[in-house]
Amino acid sequence: MNEPGKERRPDVADYPLAEKRPEWVRTSSGKALDDLTLDAVRAGEVTMADLAITPQALRDQAAIAGAAGRPTLARNFERAAELVGVPSDVLLHIYEKLRPGRAGSSAELLESAAFLRREYGAERMAVFLEEAAEIYERRGLFSKRF
Repeated sequence: MNEPGKERRPDVADYPLAEKRPEWVRTSSGKALDDLTLDAVRAGEVTMADLAITPQALRDQAAIAGAAGRPTLARNFERAAELVGVPSDVLLHIYEKLRPGRAGSSAELLESAAFLRREYGAERMAVFLEEAAEIYERRGLFSKRF
């Protein structure tokens, strides 16, 4: 468990954060969990943006997963944290390219990696796409399947 005054480092004992560390859970606008009430919704004080997951929440989940010995899940949460600010249409376009037989060459995935890195600072996701390009090339997954 984290000691008061120490750097915030969620671990397994802090899971689930909403129950064990609710003071750490904040919306993108800084609202606390206690601020998310039906009355606040009715008053227009809570928006859809307040209900969306934040990069910090995903990084906290990554730390917990890592502490629990689940490194793959931790990496997934870390990549997800990078993608919170990426528009849905961009995400869907890149997801479509990741489906086997949809991208025509590794260049398409590498272009998407460079775009995410440049426009959104999504380094982990860019590396993931670069690794996918290499693996897809090796496995012949760029040939059109339909």
